[in-house]
Amino acid sequence: MSVDPESKPRNETRHERLDRQLMELLQGFRVAVTGVQVLFAFLLTVPFSAGFDRVDRPGKVLFYIALFGAALASICFIAPVFQHRILFQLGQKALLIRRANRFGIYGAFALAISITASATLIVETLAAEDVATAAAVATAVVVLALCSWTWFIQPYLTRMKANGRTNDDDDDDGDE
Repeated sequence: MSVDPESKPRNETRHERLDRQLMELLQGFRVAVTGVQVLFAFLLTVPFSAGFDRVDRPGKVLFYIALFGAALASICFIAPVFQHRILFQLGQKALLIRRANRFGIYGAFALAISITASATLIVETLAAEDVATAAAVATAVVVLALCSWTWFIQPYLTRMKANGRTNDDDDDDGDE
């Protein structure tokens, strides 16, 4: 017979909880940074590829949006690591966790924009001329909707539902 994890409280000090939360955040960033780095590296090579000169003005705008989004996502996902190094052993772990969480959310927004712009650019460039605009718009809508739902809306709704159930619990430690 197994014990429901919800009914078994963690036996950890505040410092142990902060250590665990920071490690969980950094582990999540490791996954996100890898994806951002691959996308960013790809985008950095695109202007030097054969055929980039055939990309029209709207395509170049999409490229710049994708490139800037990937750069911003990289900055956001990497920032907590450097802040942790600079603020090491100054007793600022709770602050670092709050900042890292915000940077992660901002980085996810930037990554969603970059992925959307990249996918739209590819579809707009490869689609037949008579359907390129419609295909690009459809791609942008679908990719942005998927990123929005899975990364932001669904967890936000879950958070709101969980907060409604635990309004009497004032000890919000940011756990999942």
